Amino acid sequence: MKLYEQLFDELINRIEGGYYPVGSRLPSIRALSKERGVSISTVQEAYQRLEESGYTEVRVKSGYYVRARGESPELPDVSRPVQRPLEVTYWDQVYHLLTGSDSDGHIAFGTAKPDIHTPTLKPLLKALTNSAACTSEDFLNYSSMHGSKRLRKQIARLAVNSGCNLHPDEIIITSGCQEALMCSLRAVTEPGDIVAIDSPSFYGSTQAIKSLGLKALEIPTHPETGISIEALEMAIEQWPVKAIQVTPTCNNPLGYTMPEGRRKELLRLAQQCDLPIIEDDIYGDLYYRSPRPKTIKSFDDEGRVLLCSSFSKTIAYGLRLGWVAPGQCTDRVLHKKFISTVSSPPIQQEAVADFIENGYYERHLRVMRQQYQQARDVMIDLVKRNFPEGTKISFPQGGYILWVEFPIEVDSVKLNKLLESRNISIAPGVIFSASGKYRNFIRMNFSRVPDEKIKTALKAVAEEARNLMLEETVPE
Repeated sequence: MKLYEQLFDELINRIEGGYYPVGSRLPSIRALSKERGVSISTVQEAYQRLEESGYTEVRVKSGYYVRARGESPELPDVSRPVQRPLEVTYWDQVYHLLTGSDSDGHIAFGTAKPDIHTPTLKPLLKALTNSAACTSEDFLNYSSMHGSKRLRKQIARLAVNSGCNLHPDEIIITSGCQEALMCSLRAVTEPGDIVAIDSPSFYGSTQAIKSLGLKALEIPTHPETGISIEALEMAIEQWPVKAIQVTPTCNNPLGYTMPEGRRKELLRLAQQCDLPIIEDDIYGDLYYRSPRPKTIKSFDDEGRVLLCSSFSKTIAYGLRLGWVAPGQCTDRVLHKKFISTVSSPPIQQEAVADFIENGYYERHLRVMRQQYQQARDVMIDLVKRNFPEGTKISFPQGGYILWVEFPIEVDSVKLNKLLESRNISIAPGVIFSASGKYRNFIRMNFSRVPDEKIKTALKAVAEEARNLMLEETVPE
C-alpha cells in the first residue's frame, strides 16, 4: 500500500472514530507532513482523496474541514395533527420562551436568532451610525406608509432571485415579518374564520391567528416536501377555509423546502378554491445552495399570494424591519398597516437600504449560508452522538433551525423546566401546534458553530432527556 493510501485510511478512521468531528479543521498540509515525516505531495494526495470521497471540504484560505457525509439523519415522522378547526392555545409557553433568562452564560437553544456577532455586519453598524447622526428633520417625521422608496427598490431587486418581478410600489414595509403576517391575516379574514396551516407551524403565526379570533386548521406535513396538498384539498372540501398560510422555504420549525412542483400544485388548488395564500419567506435567502428556490408568489399572475418576509432572520432581529407584497390585497393591507403602526422608523430603513445597495447584504448572506450549513452538520452530528436512541432529526436545507423528535417518553415541557436550573432553555414542541401536539419534540437553534460550551449544554439536554425516559419506565 502506498504512503498516501495508508495516510488516507488512517485519517478516515480518525474521522469516523470522532477524533476529528464534523466541522473540525484538519492539520495543515505542512504541519501533517512534518508530524508524519512524509512529503507534502503525499499529504496533498491523501487530502484530495478525502475530499473526493466526501469526508472533507476545502475552505478558501482556511484549509480542509470535516464535512457531514451527505447522509440525512432519520427524519421525524409525517405529522398527524387533529384535523378540525381549533382555537390556538399555549400562549403561556410562548411567553415563557420569549421572556426567559438572559443571564450571563445562559444557553438559549429555543430562540430563532441569527448570529449578530459576524464581522459582515460592520458596514450596517456604520450605516446606522451615519443615519442616526444625520441632522435632517426627515428622520423625525413619519415615513411613508409604504415605507422608504429606496429600501423598496432594493427589496424588489432582491426579489428577482426568488423569481418575483415586483414593482417597489407593490411592497409595504412593516415592523418585522410578524406585522406583515398580522396585516395579511386581517386583510383576508374576519373573526371566526378558519385558516389552514402546515403542522407543526411557527408559533408567531399561530398566535397571530389566536389574537384575531380565528381558528387554525392544521394539515399533515412531510418533513421533506411540506404540507400535504391532498389532505389540504380534503380539508377545504369539509371546512369553510378562508386562507392558507405556509412557510415553504427553510420551514420553521420542520426545516422542509417544498419542491417547485408542489408549490405550483398548491397555487393551483388555491386558484380552484379561490383562496388567498399567505407565504412566509423569512428564511428564503438563507437557502444553502444557489439559486435559492422560487417563491409561490413567483408563479402567481392573479395577485392572490401575499408574500411576507423580513431582515430579522437574515441580518438582525433587533431591526424589526419586514415587508409584504400583498398583490390584490394591497389597499386592505395598507389600511391594516395604518391602524397598526402607521409607518416604520426611517433610520433602520435607510441603513438597510444602504447595506443592500452597496453589496454588503449579498456578501453577508454568502458568509452566513456557509456558516449555518457548517453549524447544521456539526449540530446534527452532536445530536446523533449524544441524544437517546430513537431520536429523529430534521435535515434543513437552509436557515439555522433544527426540529428534534425524542422518544415518546420525553415530555419537552418537563425537559425545559429541568434545563432551566442548568441555565439552558429549549423550545417545547407544544407551542408549534394549535392543539398542543408534539410534546416529545423540541426546536433548537444552530446559528453559531457549536463550541465547547454549546457541546456541554447539548450533553446536558441529552442527560435530562434520558432521566425523563427512566422515570417513565420505572414501575410504580
